[in-house]
Amino acid sequence: MFENLNDDNFMLFAAKYYENAHCTDLLEFHDDLKRIRYIKRLFKKYEQTGELKDRLVFNHLIVLYNTFEHRAMTRMLCFKLSDQLQYLKPFLLFLNYWRTDFGMINGKQIIDSDIPIDMNIAKVLRQLNGD
Repeated sequence: MFENLNDDNFMLFAAKYYENAHCTDLLEFHDDLKRIRYIKRLFKKYEQTGELKDRLVFNHLIVLYNTFEHRAMTRMLCFKLSDQLQYLKPFLLFLNYWRTDFGMINGKQIIDSDIPIDMNIAKVLRQLNGD
């Protein structure tokens, strides 16, 4: 059923891999998913202005990976941020959540080597790491 992640099955996929033991209602589930949209906005702002709020991106990613199964979250992020993967990839590599086997997303196979890394983001993350 989830061989091809798309708009029709995304919510069911997200619900299946939701692991927040403290969730009390559906609203909290949707609030957690909104974090993906917040990351998308942060990347869009970065595209437009060059201003990167890296710590805010990290905060959203950490909450998402604490509330969803890791492999599934990476796939969900790749689905929702498909036009911003070059920005997402360095963050997930830094956190060791990047995968190379995404499965089908919107009828297409994502190939890791086809996704470049934004070098400005990589530089910022290297500085955080002390390199």
